[in-house]
Amino acid sequence: MSRLLTLLAFVVVVLGGGTLIGYVTLPGDWYAGLAKPFFNPPNWIFGPVWSVLYILVAIAGWRVWQRDPWGGAMRLWIAQLVLNFLWSPTFFGLQQPGLALLVIVALLGAISGFMVLAGRKDGIAAGLFAPYAAWVAFATLLNASIWWLN
Repeated sequence: MSRLLTLLAFVVVVLGGGTLIGYVTLPGDWYAGLAKPFFNPPNWIFGPVWSVLYILVAIAGWRVWQRDPWGGAMRLWIAQLVLNFLWSPTFFGLQQPGLALLVIVALLGAISGFMVLAGRKDGIAAGLFAPYAAWVAFATLLNASIWWLN
């Protein structure tokens, strides 16, 4: 498969999967009724932020795939994507902020591990994860705060 088609496949899987999960697990009345911290962003911000982050995640995964498709960095990339895709169904679908907090902490660990391993061979791929790591760290604080307040 050509490099461009492989990149397109990564974008479709990551952005498409994340978008689909986002629509299936939209925040509803349950979420609206939760106590939230003062730093909780408005709901409209999540879609655009995640769209950009998913594209960065896809590009980073594609870059690592090109170098070492079965290496440790790629395995961590897959792990973080699975954890990412599990968070919304856990938080919104199951309405379990405590369990979702465990998922997002594991996600943050997988992101950090990916950045370390990918950075050894591809600093750009690791750097593409920096905004993602920052957003997930913020989301972890937000998740923990919502769990604590409720």
